Amino acid sequence: MTHKRLEQIDQRIEKIKAELATIGLMRPGSLTRQFKDSKARTGAYYQLSFTLDMKSRTDYIPRPCLEQVRSEVASYKRFKALTAAWVALSIERSRLRIKLLRDV
Repeated sequence: MTHKRLEQIDQRIEKIKAELATIGLMRPGSLTRQFKDSKARTGAYYQLSFTLDMKSRTDYIPRPCLEQVRSEVASYKRFKALTAAWVALSIERSRLRIKLLRDV
């Protein structure tokens, strides 16, 4: 079972690598709609809040750029999910290899 699981992990890691290669432009952060007058909900604008180099930052996003920025934020979230899965699989793979070597 352990050897079969190692093969499954290796196959999944290769799929993750292939998916990562397809990710285009990306930006971290959260895109939110804000209002100049929050009570009257007028003067809407969009801002992207993110942290880079341990510094919190905010970019104001013009309406014509919203869809592009939304796509970039989604790409970044996909990137983070894929790399987290890759790390988890690598840890599992390492533990299985250690177990196999110990059992020999």
